[in-house]
Amino acid sequence: MQIREAAERVLFAQTLEEKLALAPKDASDEVPGAAIATPDSPGRPQELRIHAKGVRVEFPGIHRLDDDRERGVMLHFLANHELLAAELMALVLLKFPDAPKEYRAGVYEAMREEQMHALMYVRRMRECGIVFGELPVNDYFWRIVAPMETPMDFVTRLNLTFEQANLDFSKHYAGLFRQAGDAATAAVLEKIYQDEIGHVGHGVKWFRRWKEHGSSDWESYRKSLVFPLTAARAKGVAPFNAEGRKLAGLDDDFIRHLEVCEQSRGRTPVVHWFNPNAEGHAMPGRYQPDKTAVALEEDLEMLIAGWCRKDDVAVLRRPPSREHLAALKKAGFELPEIATVEELRGRKLGGLRPWAWSPDASVLFKELAGDVSPNVPWQWREELPKEWLSKEIGLRLEEVLDLSERGKLYRDVDQAWEAIEGRLDETQVLAKALFSRAGQGHKRVNRESPVDATRGWLRNTIAAHGGVVVEPWLERETDFSALYEMDAAGGVELIGMTVIENDAAGRYTGTRVGPKWANLLSPEVAAFLHREADVMGWYQEKIPAALREVVPGYVGPLGVDAMVHRLPDGSLALKHVVELNVRMTMGRIALELLKKSAPNRLGRFSILRRSKVADVSAFTGGSLRGGPVLLNDPDVAREFLALWEVGV
Repeated sequence: MQIREAAERVLFAQTLEEKLALAPKDASDEVPGAAIATPDSPGRPQELRIHAKGVRVEFPGIHRLDDDRERGVMLHFLANHELLAAELMALVLLKFPDAPKEYRAGVYEAMREEQMHALMYVRRMRECGIVFGELPVNDYFWRIVAPMETPMDFVTRLNLTFEQANLDFSKHYAGLFRQAGDAATAAVLEKIYQDEIGHVGHGVKWFRRWKEHGSSDWESYRKSLVFPLTAARAKGVAPFNAEGRKLAGLDDDFIRHLEVCEQSRGRTPVVHWFNPNAEGHAMPGRYQPDKTAVALEEDLEMLIAGWCRKDDVAVLRRPPSREHLAALKKAGFELPEIATVEELRGRKLGGLRPWAWSPDASVLFKELAGDVSPNVPWQWREELPKEWLSKEIGLRLEEVLDLSERGKLYRDVDQAWEAIEGRLDETQVLAKALFSRAGQGHKRVNRESPVDATRGWLRNTIAAHGGVVVEPWLERETDFSALYEMDAAGGVELIGMTVIENDAAGRYTGTRVGPKWANLLSPEVAAFLHREADVMGWYQEKIPAALREVVPGYVGPLGVDAMVHRLPDGSLALKHVVELNVRMTMGRIALELLKKSAPNRLGRFSILRRSKVADVSAFTGGSLRGGPVLLNDPDVAREFLALWEVGV
């Protein structure tokens, strides 16, 4: 028998008996024949015809493996995969008759093994009370692999993706079935696992012959895949099996990259981007970030891992090393997919979530606007009104709340100086640059402050920012933040409360979070806020109502920073609004990290100066269950380290 004749029978036969009749081992390839066009689908009996609505199963855990019906349904799903693999291998033999004889011989032998795999599954499922064809079968493998234009496409799509993923699945479930006492099913999966190592190995051999010279296996593999197929599909929904991949001939570099590679397996992903210099991009004139601002963006990008979900996408300027991604995964993080905007074009997306909708974010994401599903809340939008990213929006919130003690905005140097000078006999004064953030761009003025230097600072700041806010300096006792999420209907949900850690100059250094916010406060402050200041009445009712008026039409995260301060007589007072942040905040990241961590624990999120950390190892070794975890890669961070600590 010729290889071509056997392949035609496997691909086109209309009965299962013909398709699974084992092809002879010694078939000849002397007459490969002419290349065929790809059929719409393989030949199948009516009950096994593939279509998009075929059953996809949720694989049972060990506690359900003793149920015959559950096992039979799973085996039915897997039998279709093995039959499709045999049919696709037959298609390769018929579609590429001029491929190297050695390659074709390997594909033919693999086709025979896939026939045997399908037969084993069919027999075993029958013993479980399920007949092959009893359930609808899906066409996913066929839709992805059959349009191949070269044998290299087949190698990357089937051998190095779907069959590689089976190295995880088959080994893991063989162990589970044996543990559950089902030796028969375990033996089937163990045989398939051993054969799959050979199939992947055959693919690796020819992939290296055909790939672009000079590039690594990993880079060549990633470049060869066409969406919706991605490298993450080469991992099974099971523990990662590095050993099987080594046996198949994959190198350590490829294996380590794949282990930390992620992508959504169904849910349309939300796309996240870290743009912490949003206020700068909203400033008048052209924004030129300094070295510190650039380092802030690049060093802390992996904070995205704190607020996004596993199936989401992170757009990064400088992706971290695979070693750091592996460390995060070991610490318990479910990593997002890492991609560029260019790689996302044409994909269906579940929303766009930058740190803030500043001008740079609107420009970056504009080309993805049409790819966002219409029914999700996080659509692309034009940049926010500039005042929403400035101190002016906090003043507006204070005005709507009719708070008497609030700062004032000045756009003229003389008027700003007059306001400062008029207060100096009573107290110290704080001047804030209009587009400052995190306590940066603030100036504390007292009676000893040099007049010329202060006026010079005012002149330069107003020229750059368009204005300054002047307010009394308050003797802070506790800084805290209320974090909200606003929806398209104007609903404002309080997500949680945090305690802010600032240095002596009021610059942000970190956030403390816990299951009960009041337990993070000193007893004196907690008693004052809850008994005298009606803190929850303000932050659960009054402020959410005011936010609808202050930022109408906004959708996304917000943060209201506030302060408990001490009056000259020693009593406590509440400054309800220190500032309003119409964007994601570090406090929100801390809350999201707490949700991912072990329950009923405290957490601290900190931003450290890299130059002041003598021993990075002191901040490693922890996980989401407890201890310290560095969120960004300390080996490449230039200025900043982000630390999450559970249990402090």
